[in-house]
Amino acid sequence: MGDTPDTDNGLTMRQLIHLMYALFAVGIATGGFFGVAVIAALVLAYLKRGDAIGTVYAGHIDWIIRTFWWGLLWLALSALGTLVFIGWATGLVALIWIVYRIAKGWLAHFAGETPLPGF
Repeated sequence: MGDTPDTDNGLTMRQLIHLMYALFAVGIATGGFFGVAVIAALVLAYLKRGDAIGTVYAGHIDWIIRTFWWGLLWLALSALGTLVFIGWATGLVALIWIVYRIAKGWLAHFAGETPLPGF
């Protein structure tokens, strides 16, 4: 039975996208306690980016990568803003935005669609 194709080994791209969203969600839901899960989602997204070119999954991988980098930027700016006490509010807004993006992307994935660009 050596004729089995390599595509039967490991997770499908659909399962990998679910895993990326789940890792990202766990990292955020634990308040950064499992921040390594977010990093794992990002690394996995970069590793599988080339495999997803031309598929519906490419949009999800780009969505995850952009959510991470923009979220990191806004959280870092909010951390600086805590010096003048406005950072707590902007940090909360940034966290809500990240959760929204994870939910929107994941729901689109469940529906078999690519997340629409924007917010």
